[in-house]
Amino acid sequence: MKRKQGIAQFLVKRKPGGGGDGSTSSQEQQVQDQDQDQDQDQSTSPSPPSPVLLDDADSTDESQSEGEHDGFNQQEASSDDIWKSRADGPVQPVLKMFPRTEQGDRKRGFKEASMITSTNKGREKKIAENRMYIKSLAEVLLLTAEVFEGSDDPDNFLALLGTLANHDPLIEKRLNGDAKYTSKNIQNEILETLAEMVQQEIINEVKQSEVFGVVAEETKEQMSFVVRYFYNGAIHESFLDFVKADQLDAAGLSSLIIECLEKRGLEYRNNLVGQGYDGAAVTSGEQSGVCSQIQQLAKYAFYVHSKAHCLNLVIVDSVKSVAEACCFSALMQKLHSFLSESYVNARWQAVQREMCGGRPRETPSLSDTGGACSYSACRDVLDGLPAVYRVLQEVGQENDGDRATDARGILPQLDVGFICVLVTFHKVLGQSRFLSDMLQSPSPDLAAAVALVESLLPTLQQYRSEACFEDVWKVVEETAVKCDLSFEPSNDDKDSFKKNLYYPVLDSVIGELQRRFSEPNCLIMKGIQALSPQSASFLEKETLTAFAKIFDSELEDLANEVAHVKMVLERKKQNGMKELTTLTDFVGFLEPFKDVFFELFRLGKIAVVTPVSSASCERSFSARAPIKNHLRNTVGDTRLSHSGLLSVEYRRAKSLDLDEFVKRFSTKHANRRIILF
Repeated sequence: MKRKQGIAQFLVKRKPGGGGDGSTSSQEQQVQDQDQDQDQDQSTSPSPPSPVLLDDADSTDESQSEGEHDGFNQQEASSDDIWKSRADGPVQPVLKMFPRTEQGDRKRGFKEASMITSTNKGREKKIAENRMYIKSLAEVLLLTAEVFEGSDDPDNFLALLGTLANHDPLIEKRLNGDAKYTSKNIQNEILETLAEMVQQEIINEVKQSEVFGVVAEETKEQMSFVVRYFYNGAIHESFLDFVKADQLDAAGLSSLIIECLEKRGLEYRNNLVGQGYDGAAVTSGEQSGVCSQIQQLAKYAFYVHSKAHCLNLVIVDSVKSVAEACCFSALMQKLHSFLSESYVNARWQAVQREMCGGRPRETPSLSDTGGACSYSACRDVLDGLPAVYRVLQEVGQENDGDRATDARGILPQLDVGFICVLVTFHKVLGQSRFLSDMLQSPSPDLAAAVALVESLLPTLQQYRSEACFEDVWKVVEETAVKCDLSFEPSNDDKDSFKKNLYYPVLDSVIGELQRRFSEPNCLIMKGIQALSPQSASFLEKETLTAFAKIFDSELEDLANEVAHVKMVLERKKQNGMKELTTLTDFVGFLEPFKDVFFELFRLGKIAVVTPVSSASCERSFSARAPIKNHLRNTVGDTRLSHSGLLSVEYRRAKSLDLDEFVKRFSTKHANRRIILF
């Protein structure tokens, strides 16, 4: 307090030229010395100058010294000092120059966080919450595509989202707010972004593979589009899109295929090396079919009839070629319709549990497009034939007119002749079922398909032996006894069954297999077999040369590569390498040396990407059925395509980077009610 009074007296009594009596000169000199010491401390210490306080006693002299006080501040205050003149604007203090000071029981000082920093932190928190919410929406839509087999029903979507909200406060807050982002338009945009990411991943793999094949199949309103390529040591058949087909003629379908390839930036003129269709005239016509029109633009895009479809045609043609077999197919369809009726089906299930035990079986119909379904129908009817007889007998004795009439009409036709045909087709289709299953998988190549057929033919020819026929006849007799049929077998019945049914069916199947699968004059087929390690013509020079000429390979380089790869294979085999068995194994072996064996590796990739069947397209149509059913027939083509892609390629969809999805979603759709970046 004394110091403050002294400074105040000094400021009030001081004159511009000095002055004052002798009694105060020493006191003034002492104050001046203290002020000089304080100025020196300010130059060496970062602490700010103390403000000047005036006592009440000296308030009358304040007006006299105001001008002098301002002049003192202007001269003594430094440029870095917070106490600047009135002419300068306010500035934020520098923490290094103005450290925290002790005031009472707490420390006090300037904080680095400003209002802008605080606002940025709040914005970043909001963005993080928005991004997490959008990711949750995307994951729920992907889950509906996977769990519900492509059915992206809004009810399923909202139900799953509501369940998540019960355990996630952020989702619950969003669903109870304004910007829910659950409308159909937002769902469509999310599905579109996810589908584009999956498509881009597939396209990048196809471009790295370079050569590829296309598989397509059309319905009355849409076309399914699949690409087949070799990537990372394996064959891939990836679904790309459902395309609306306004014109189902050859020109319209070929234009759709070319448009799909150009839209996704795929070089088809030199890299498209195979086409796979179902064999209809509009696609397989040599003069004006889809395959011929596309080959005019892509000279290496050779057409291959779907081998799985060929096998189904073998079965259908074999059934139609034998009169007894044709009647058998119609009777099986009639029996299937009768047992599928709700009342009869309940009786059928109850009788199976009583007589056979275990889980009751349904009765699938004979299919013109699925060998496995035809085999299942024959197996189920043969195993449950005694139960079928009992159901027909019980229903035929009831008073229901239509139902009883149908049962009485079917029962007499299930005689010994029916059992003979049933046992025959059960045996034949049992062997072809394995071939059908393998052809419908995406991994087999054409060489493997031909090898499977070649292994099936000797088995069917062996069935013509007397021993195999005796086994079949024994099964016929045992089944007749189980069904309580009045059957007295004779040699005439046995010979008639052998000559009129058993042998004709076998001969028809064998002949159709040879006609539809054996292509001895096809250079492409021979070249593909020459690249298969199990083939007798493996790495045969003449066959490979003819195959290489079709695709404009460097023949001299190819000859040198073939000679060297034979030596490498022999050396690897001596060192204990596992023997190569398939064409895919051979191409995978060449992949690490693709720069050395360039021409041979290219021919190998062409061989493995040549389509074998159109089963992938058929599976895509199966995935479409739950999405666009009779209850949701108004689903747009765009949403149908995106949902179908995510359903068929759900393994890729599950592995998507959701942070990248949020980035794409925010970039593509900038006008948003919630900020994402």
